Amino acid sequence: MKQKKVNAFYRPPSLLFRQLGSALLMGYLTGWRSFPGWLLRHGFSSMPVANGARGMGCIGYPGHPVWEVTGACNLRCIHCHATSGQAAADELSTDEGKKLIDQLAAESEFRTLIYTGGEPLVRPDIFELLRHSQKAGLANIIATNGTLIDEEMAFKLKDHGVVCNAISFDAANPSIHDMVRNKAGSFDLAMRAVVATKKAGILLQINTTAMEYNMPHLPELIDFADSSGAGILLMYQLVAVGRGEKIEKATLKKTANKYLSELISLKQKTAKTIIEPVAGPQYWPFLLEKGGIRGGLPLKLAGQVFHGCSAGRGFVYVKANGDVWPCPFVEVSGGNIRGKSFHDIYTGSTLFNDLRRREEKLKGLCGECPYKTVCGGCRGRAHAYSGDPLAEDPRCFIRERSRPAEKGLGKTIKTCSSEHPDIEAAYRDTRRRPATNPGRMRALPDEQ
Repeated sequence: MKQKKVNAFYRPPSLLFRQLGSALLMGYLTGWRSFPGWLLRHGFSSMPVANGARGMGCIGYPGHPVWEVTGACNLRCIHCHATSGQAAADELSTDEGKKLIDQLAAESEFRTLIYTGGEPLVRPDIFELLRHSQKAGLANIIATNGTLIDEEMAFKLKDHGVVCNAISFDAANPSIHDMVRNKAGSFDLAMRAVVATKKAGILLQINTTAMEYNMPHLPELIDFADSSGAGILLMYQLVAVGRGEKIEKATLKKTANKYLSELISLKQKTAKTIIEPVAGPQYWPFLLEKGGIRGGLPLKLAGQVFHGCSAGRGFVYVKANGDVWPCPFVEVSGGNIRGKSFHDIYTGSTLFNDLRRREEKLKGLCGECPYKTVCGGCRGRAHAYSGDPLAEDPRCFIRERSRPAEKGLGKTIKTCSSEHPDIEAAYRDTRRRPATNPGRMRALPDEQ
């Protein structure tokens, strides 16, 4: 297969201007002092990762296909949305995987491919697949727990077109991280991956999942990402899917969701890395309201670069068996690539088309909200609690039917942290409680 040249991030120029515009607006609204320094340190290396994006949202917007190459994993994290462990018998073969890659590369808006799992590096043919997507003109990104990346592995990944290693950390404290990961020593191995990634000249991204168990430790984690030299920090929120169903009480309530937005905004002001929330689209209207942008032309212009939830609107998640989901947290398939082409599923399924037209299709408070474009609510959270990916986001703190009194940042964090169950109890809970069925409607725990 003749290698196809990756589309340059600066083509067309309007794309680059929108990317810079989104970062500039975010920087202005947060007072990000280190933005010029970030551009000098990470701007160029971040461009292949953001290539094709037209703004900021969950993991950028749009154009971010993610492929769960295997369900196999060498860890058993308590919050894993994929319930990873052993590889399933119906996972895509090498040839099927290559066909998928070719179909993704044929979509003009896709310029990157994120490999995830499970742990993608345990798949035996992972380097054959990486080479194929590299030759197809896609920039490769690895979402990994980091335990298998030493210096030799990092340079091999670099040679196979990997432009970013997204390494997961649940805390800057090794004992907390290891407890969440269910394996002693996993923090030290992930740190080895951080060092190896930087030595190989690959952009370092840190992924973390905010939940009630680690909320008091998130400020320290953000500082850790800064000191580690990460160019990007993705701050996920726990969504009660997969193994996360077993620790549903650890999902962030409205008060904690608001606190997280306050924290990210506050820390971004002095951070050396760019912090982006995932499954927390309320952050974008939160920033706009903080800057006095609540409607009219300013809000309309902001909607050109802030897009909130990206599920089905460029973001797409291909399961290990070929099912095509809008997002790893929206457990609904638009079709399977063994039965239909990716293009037909992505452009023709009712599921994806409804999500693209969310301004017309959203229900409840999300459907009435003026921030439908810049936020849209978390579609994964909506589906997890109602069974409907177009329902209102039950954890939105921006618009509520009965809004409680606002709390200051210091008081809020005290409230959140004091309600945390012991993390060791959470670990025991995941060992003894079976997961419920995907897509099951659930009652909301205490929302405050």
